[in-house]
Amino acid sequence: MGLSTSSVYPDAAPTAFELAARLGFDGVEIMVWGDAVSQNPDALARLSHHYAVPILALHAPCLLITARVWGRDPWGKLHRSADAAQRIAAATGQPPPVVVVHPAFIWQHAYAEGFVAGIAQLNRTTGVRFAVENMYPWRVGGRNVQAYAPSWNPVGHGYDHTTLDLSHAAVAGGDALEMLAALGSSLTHVHLADGTGARTDEHLVPGRGNQPCAAVLQALVQNSMCPDVVVEVNTRRATTATEREADLAASLTFARTYLQSTAVDSSAGPGVLHGDGLQGTGSAYRPS
Repeated sequence: MGLSTSSVYPDAAPTAFELAARLGFDGVEIMVWGDAVSQNPDALARLSHHYAVPILALHAPCLLITARVWGRDPWGKLHRSADAAQRIAAATGQPPPVVVVHPAFIWQHAYAEGFVAGIAQLNRTTGVRFAVENMYPWRVGGRNVQAYAPSWNPVGHGYDHTTLDLSHAAVAGGDALEMLAALGSSLTHVHLADGTGARTDEHLVPGRGNQPCAAVLQALVQNSMCPDVVVEVNTRRATTATEREADLAASLTFARTYLQSTAVDSSAGPGVLHGDGLQGTGSAYRPS
């Protein structure tokens, strides 16, 4: 169970390490963006040592807001990400972090055309796993617009490694359980967050939307799938540090509850969890 540094925005990576250690997360995912520490693998390795919190993943700077981070060349960004992952591994003695990457934007023509083959080559040659994340159609003027190439959906493109983001699945109006099954053995990484199907990417605390967060976690257990699960929630609405910490603690408790669940109660109906009163959003589960 990991904590994304994006979950403490606008605070920086050191805050995420401190909270991860204090709340009992098993590691962190680094969102590489404007935060200078997030761009410095040596500083990240020192934080990992100091807090005894492993770095599970790096999120490559492929967002619109990170257009200038690590240069403008998209392949250059991914090679920098691989280098950072290798440096962190060498400095900490940990396995290289997974690199989470979004599909290309359609206007990145050359990058988009070679994206699938290029990601496959990086996986073959760098010793780092590049896990392509599901995104969603953009909605413009009441209609869906394809903003990613070859697609916002990683299913069916033969990626060696993939990331399933439940908040993105909500925006896309898809079925996260169906996507999990379709991704199969390529599923390397999960971003745990909830959503309501709104037009915006909400990244709610799991259990506060309508996505099958509980069912997805239980499916990982039932199918002996072992991706890293990382809490990636939006806490910017928290009015105090205490409120934000409570949201992160609730996310961790939710995840551990369902990842440790083994028995399915199909008679209880959707959304009912027997045992401690937590409300799920998919099939009902009884904690072990």
